[in-house]
Amino acid sequence: MSKFDKEYLKLCKKILEDGVEVENRTGTNTIKIPGYEFEFDLGEEFPILTTKQLFFKNAITEMLWIYQAQSNDVRWLQERNNHIWDEWEVQEDGKWYANQMLPDENGNLVKKEVVKDFGSEYAHTIGTAYGWIVNRYKLIDNLLDTIKNNPTDRRMVMSLWQNEWLKTAVLPSCVWSSEWDVTDGKLNAWVHQRSCDVPLGLPFNITQYSVLLYLLAHVTGLKPGKLYWSIKDAHIYVNQIDGIKEQIRRGEELPDLPAPELWINPEIKDFYDFDNSKDLKDIKVLKYQHHGKINFPISQ
Repeated sequence: MSKFDKEYLKLCKKILEDGVEVENRTGTNTIKIPGYEFEFDLGEEFPILTTKQLFFKNAITEMLWIYQAQSNDVRWLQERNNHIWDEWEVQEDGKWYANQMLPDENGNLVKKEVVKDFGSEYAHTIGTAYGWIVNRYKLIDNLLDTIKNNPTDRRMVMSLWQNEWLKTAVLPSCVWSSEWDVTDGKLNAWVHQRSCDVPLGLPFNITQYSVLLYLLAHVTGLKPGKLYWSIKDAHIYVNQIDGIKEQIRRGEELPDLPAPELWINPEIKDFYDFDNSKDLKDIKVLKYQHHGKINFPISQ
């Protein structure tokens, strides 16, 4: 079993054993703990789950959508057969529709239809979030420049949480900031997540930020170092519990599978030159074995 699987299942067990059930805006209760941290040595292992199948191409293309294409257009993902943001896509009329739990006049959560009008200029996007923020503030460009030219700088921060643009974001960033440093020839990152859907979001997020770190290290002549991960509100939706119990069972009863390897095209020297098509010609996950898919419902 990969180290990631062991640490991940440890978190899942802790949530089921120690978590508190709470209501939230989606209408589906969660079991939550208020905080949790991980640490991964990317020089030792590329973290991707083996106790369930992770669709790593979707994880990687979403990361490239945010940090390389720097886009908020959901069609970019759909062209690559990636549909993870379809539920949050602003419609042609500039409006986004959802049913969510919101407080009534007495403070009680009741289900209401939510209609947000972002304007037709934001049709087919997720508004002013994620890649839109990266582009507006030139976050990747500034980070790469600092890593190359001032590697001891202690201000290498990328923040996707910008207060002035929250109202026009369909979903404000869950993984909202990262801090970077160079130590002893290795690139390290500390990533912060304000809200964490552990069954669905977390496996994607850790794998994709690991790939981002590998890519940035590669184009700056560094080795991949450590990825630190902090979570505020780590939760499992109640309709995901059976799936998580199955995954825990797999970890306890099925044969251990080795961690895969990440291959990066050694000829690519510029972050923006990595192929971001659905084929991902320059980024490949090799020797990936897993115990099969587990279906987890999405809560909006």
